[in-house]
This record gives sequence, C-alpha cells and structure tokens, in this order.
Amino acid sequence: MFEEYYSERIKNTPSSFIREILKVIQDPKIISFAGGLPNPISFPQEELKISMNSIADKYGAKIYQYSTTLGLESLRQFIADRYNKQWGMNIDIGNIIITTGSQQALDLIGKIFINEGDKVMVEKPSYLGLLQSFCLYRAEFVTTKLNDDGLDIEDLKNTLKTHKPKLAYLIPNFQNPTGLTYTKENREKVFDVIKDENMILVQDDPYGELRFEESERIPYIGMNKTNKNIYLGSFSKIITPGMRLGYIIADKEIIRMLETAKQASDLHSNIFAQYLISDYLQNNDLDKHIEKIKKLYKEQATTMVEAMKEYFPSNIKFTIPKGGMFTWVTLPEGESVLRLFDKAIAKNVAFVPGHPFYVNPHPDKVNTLRLNYTNADSETIKTGIKRLSEALKEI
Repeated sequence: MFEEYYSERIKNTPSSFIREILKVIQDPKIISFAGGLPNPISFPQEELKISMNSIADKYGAKIYQYSTTLGLESLRQFIADRYNKQWGMNIDIGNIIITTGSQQALDLIGKIFINEGDKVMVEKPSYLGLLQSFCLYRAEFVTTKLNDDGLDIEDLKNTLKTHKPKLAYLIPNFQNPTGLTYTKENREKVFDVIKDENMILVQDDPYGELRFEESERIPYIGMNKTNKNIYLGSFSKIITPGMRLGYIIADKEIIRMLETAKQASDLHSNIFAQYLISDYLQNNDLDKHIEKIKKLYKEQATTMVEAMKEYFPSNIKFTIPKGGMFTWVTLPEGESVLRLFDKAIAKNVAFVPGHPFYVNPHPDKVNTLRLNYTNADSETIKTGIKRLSEALKEI
C-alpha cells in the first residue's frame, strides 16, 4: 500500500533475522541458542539498585534532564583511564563519545563515512547488525576470508588491491558469529598489509573483556600506531544490555563529526543510564565483577563444546571459543542449514542459520550456524545439544 513512498534505502535493507527468529521461538518448550543474550544472573542488580538511589539523592533533576551529546564526562573519563591503563593508550575524554549501544555506533560511523557505492571490507562471515546498518547507507561490501588465526593474509592483499575499500570493519576478539580470535601474529601481519592503505579501520570489541584466560590478552590491530583506527566498546556484555550504552574511541576530529551526526540522531544517549553506570563503576570493582562473568561463561562454553564432542556426528566441525559468547558450527559441504533448522525447531531447539552473516548469500546453500551458550544453564545446554544432534543425524 505504501510501497511508492518508501526510500530505496529501507526497501533494500533486510530485517534482522535474529529478531525475526526470536518472535518465532517464544514457546517456553524451545531451548534457544539463537540470541546473543548475556546471562541475567551476571547483571549486578543489587549494586545497580544502590546506585539508582545514590544518583537520585546526589544529582536530583540532572538525571532526568537533557544533557550533552558527547556523554557524561565522568563516564568518558572512566573509559579513557581504563584504556590508557590496559593498553598504554594516550587518550582523554575528547577521544570518546557515548552511544546508544554499539549498534548506534555503527549507524553513526555509517552516517559520517559512507556515500552510496563506497566499498566497505568485512570479514567472511561478519556481524549481521553491521551488514544491516551499512545497507541503509548503500555501502558496497567486499569480503576477506576468516581463518582460525584471523584474516587470511593473501585474501586480504587481493581484496585491498582489487577493491580499494574506504573502510574496514573487523571484530578481532571472539568474533560474532564465529567466536574466533585473531592471534597476535595475525594482527601484526594485518597491520603490515593495511598500514599504507587509505582506509579507516573500525575494530568492534563488545566481547574483549570476556577472555577466559587473562594471560592471553592481545593488543588491537595497529594500536597506538595510526590515527585511522576507531574502537567500539560496550557495557552491554559486562554490566547490562538494557541500558543500551556503548562508546566510540577515535581521533578528536572524527569524534567532532560523530557528535554532529548524533545530534541529528537522538541529541544524546539516555542520561539516567549514564549516571547510573558511572556511579556503579565508581563504587564497585568492575574487574572482580567481570571475573564472575568469565567463570560462568567458561563453564557454559565448556559444557557446550563437550556436549558437541559427545553427541554430534564426527563430520560436523565447530570452533572452540576462548572467550565471548558464541561457537560456529559447519556442516558437511553441500548440506543446507535451513533443512537442519526446520528439523531442530520440530525438536524444540533453535539456533541462527549462517546465511544472515554473509554478503549476498544463497540461504539454501549455506552450511554454517551460530550457537550462543551464555543464556542457558549446563543441563539445558546438554539437553539442547542432544536434541540438535538428533536433528543432525536425521539429515
């Protein structure tokens, strides 16, 4: 009825496949490995309740009023201090803008950098939220293969030589959807290849704090070596996703442009949430809290991996995550994951088929799927994997 009125941008942008799946699997009988949901028991609810009362008493009307676009200074200062301490960076609050989740960060980056037809390099596969967001700006996606240790260097060289992308979007830590992490050696090789390219590098890192073994922490690609790096972070996976607070770290000139774009989008992110998270961070030990989450998720990841080893047919491959929230499963060549999806739903277990994570996929020819292990207890994980293995054996 309204087709003639819609913009070409929205008509060519797919809806979020995961959001559509979540509508379908509301039946409590279904065990869902589909969402990327943090485990609710990891939310510091009592501490946040204390902070709510604290900010109401301390700041009064300020927490209910309009605020500045860049975000609350105390929250930005905490981020700057943390990155400077962890990575030896030299940033201040002028390098940081608070966003309404990482998803808005992607939207703002699209707004300030992408003209119709501009080429954007992404991993193969890549985060579907990015593909959806940049579709709105009519980006042309080019892909580079992802190996177990990170980007395929030869494919990266060919992609850059052939397409000359304006911007690259990478998830080096516990990549969504695969759960893979770039090694230190791979990151160094990637930077050696891209350092002379006329290209902005966006590194999205919502899962980096969720590394199971702290000794394996690895610096970002080209960190402290170029001002063309943009880093995205989030409080969604380490405190609470419902507050919708993320942030961008970038050169101050880029931050100024992002500020203008955000003014046009929503004026500023939820200021009550900013005061709340800032107060929580000032009065609690974030690292101690994160350790609890990592212990929980490591147990859940181990449970899922061990269950897959026990129940899955031997010709099914899967990644073994060292952090984050996901594992990636690959069926035999030529098998359609959509066929498996129907069988799995019939057995009351759900997952995300792999095709939304690829650029221009043929859904019936994709043989990969994503499993989330963070939002179910161990017994539920075992039961769900057993059901999924029964569906696998049927196909």
